[in-house]
Amino acid sequence: MAVAGRANESDESAWRLRFADLATSARNVTSVLAGFLGFPQSQNDNRPRQREPGPAVELDCLRHVLAPSLLAAAEQRSDEIGVGADQVLIQWGVIEESVYLDRLAAHSGLRVETLSNTSRADCLLPDDQVHLIARHGMLPIRGQHGLVLVSVPRGYTVRRTLRRIAQAPSLRERLRLTSTAHLNEFLEAESGGLLERVAADGLAARFPELSAAPMPVSRGRMMSIARSLARLAGPIVLLTLAPLTVIDVSSVILAIWFLLFTSLRLAGCFSPRKRHPRLPRLHDSQLPVYTVVAALYREASSVAPLMRYIDELDYPREKLDIKFVIEPDDLGTRAAIARLGPMPHVQVIIAPDAGPRTKPKALNCALTFARGTFITVFDAEDRPEPGQLRAALDVFRTHDPDVVCAQASLCIDNTADGWLPRMFTAEYAGQFDVFLQGFSNFEMPLPLGGSSNHFRTCVLREVGGWDPYNVTEDADLGFRLARFKYRSVMFPSTTFEEAPARFGAWLRQRSRWMKGWMQTWSVHMRSPRQLWRDAGAGGFFTLNIIVGGNVLTALAHPLLLGEILVRGVLSAFDSSVSSFFTKPFIELYLATIAAGYLTTVVIGLMGLARRGLLHEAWVLALTPIYWVCLSIAAWRALYQLLKEPYRWEKTEHGLARTSRISRRPQSRRMRGAKSWIKDSA
Repeated sequence: MAVAGRANESDESAWRLRFADLATSARNVTSVLAGFLGFPQSQNDNRPRQREPGPAVELDCLRHVLAPSLLAAAEQRSDEIGVGADQVLIQWGVIEESVYLDRLAAHSGLRVETLSNTSRADCLLPDDQVHLIARHGMLPIRGQHGLVLVSVPRGYTVRRTLRRIAQAPSLRERLRLTSTAHLNEFLEAESGGLLERVAADGLAARFPELSAAPMPVSRGRMMSIARSLARLAGPIVLLTLAPLTVIDVSSVILAIWFLLFTSLRLAGCFSPRKRHPRLPRLHDSQLPVYTVVAALYREASSVAPLMRYIDELDYPREKLDIKFVIEPDDLGTRAAIARLGPMPHVQVIIAPDAGPRTKPKALNCALTFARGTFITVFDAEDRPEPGQLRAALDVFRTHDPDVVCAQASLCIDNTADGWLPRMFTAEYAGQFDVFLQGFSNFEMPLPLGGSSNHFRTCVLREVGGWDPYNVTEDADLGFRLARFKYRSVMFPSTTFEEAPARFGAWLRQRSRWMKGWMQTWSVHMRSPRQLWRDAGAGGFFTLNIIVGGNVLTALAHPLLLGEILVRGVLSAFDSSVSSFFTKPFIELYLATIAAGYLTTVVIGLMGLARRGLLHEAWVLALTPIYWVCLSIAAWRALYQLLKEPYRWEKTEHGLARTSRISRRPQSRRMRGAKSWIKDSA
């Protein structure tokens, strides 16, 4: 007995010394303590976490509250998936987190904080690290006898905390728990706008030259503007002295630029896909926490279907970290979420009013709270395939660490709703199933889609997250990753989406895309030399040929058609007016138009063939009309870029009348997880 007593005293002294050492480093206290208690942290891999062996002492407080068979089933599932048994019961709605914490406090004497009497002054973290509280679910505060660590139950937190206290009882006053709701309320009330500024202006503060945010007018900025105007002086003088020559030369340059655009697209389409060996299925215990984010605005009708498809993902619910971000005035979407009932694995975040009201700002709000090793984005109308998260993990397992983004294919579901959805279907099939699949082999920056892109969370934070001031945040992020020497790849999984069926909705959506591509090009071309140094020749030419060529093609197309029409009409009535077909380089212009139409048709046909939708190929005969629509969207986008660059035109969802996919059966994960609850109950 004496030997055991001396051993316990030695253990307690060791824990006291360790805790005292941790308290001396306030700058990194949250990250250090996260490792101290074994909390899940974001990291640049998906290796299995260090497990905490049983028994599940976290269930002792429920021994006379819940059925023994239910507790045994929870402990068994805890062993299978690698999280605490308390998390199994909480995430599946068997017991509320607050109720569990009350039972735990009554049983163990562990103190549960409401944080109602805790202020910002009590927090030990400096302003630039307050966001770490949300990420790690930990709050280091000043107590009467020194540092006190308040934490949210995640992973094995409760099991490890109880064992630490058993080894060193004096830590009982230093280690406390709180609920997720109370911690979020504290952050909202006491952060002093810090989280808002991180979401709205974090990128602009860290990398101002890589953000589309308005730049303050400084002497250096004025000098940069003066140099830009000086570079324009030469072309303006030439245009004044020899306008026709300048116009002809410019037309030739644009034609060559467009031919390069079509050539690069064809090269990507005919590049063979790389085949990777099929990896063995990861056991649930080896899976990391995965964050799923959806930014919702006026999406009341889409919330329930989206949640159903997220719940059907082949991934343990206990390891899903789901974030719904809504706007402050969107009471309809908030009510629709509430009608779904308790969802312990879902966090609803209210985006702040600070900064522009855009999807990327909402995503940044979620990034602050994200606790997954990996993170993905879904739109309100998305229907991802059940195995998409596991397929994305396999991509990261088979590639080097410089691959930090995996893009799934996007496919239109409501194809039969009209000619616009049919054209959209062909366009998406060609883009995601043909062009980008081959283009990713070139190891050049990938123009990402707006959803179903999967990231290593720590790298996403490293590069500044999404740009709240760019209305096509996906394209911008793809090039910013390349400038940080990271790569993006495609992988074989599909997310089905809804396309606008009416021209007005289509025009607003496509104008926003065009405006975002203009923003992306202008941001990254602020310093062409720096872009070349950062992204290399491949990144430089991809930005100018793919993004720049896409926009310039749409802008120049109506001018070329207009000249053909005007010259044709005038030459019919006035012999002094030469026909368009007598212009110099007429062969080049005609080849440009023909190449544009033919490339669109060929890529569309290839995509439709891969989707088994060749019966819809007749819509490609309307390519010239569709190009005119694209030009209208491009000129509208240019006008908006000058007048209201940060306006986000919302695309309304939930209007589809048809669907090509039927109601799919529940995934294996859903069937298996629900069965143990039913059997145990």
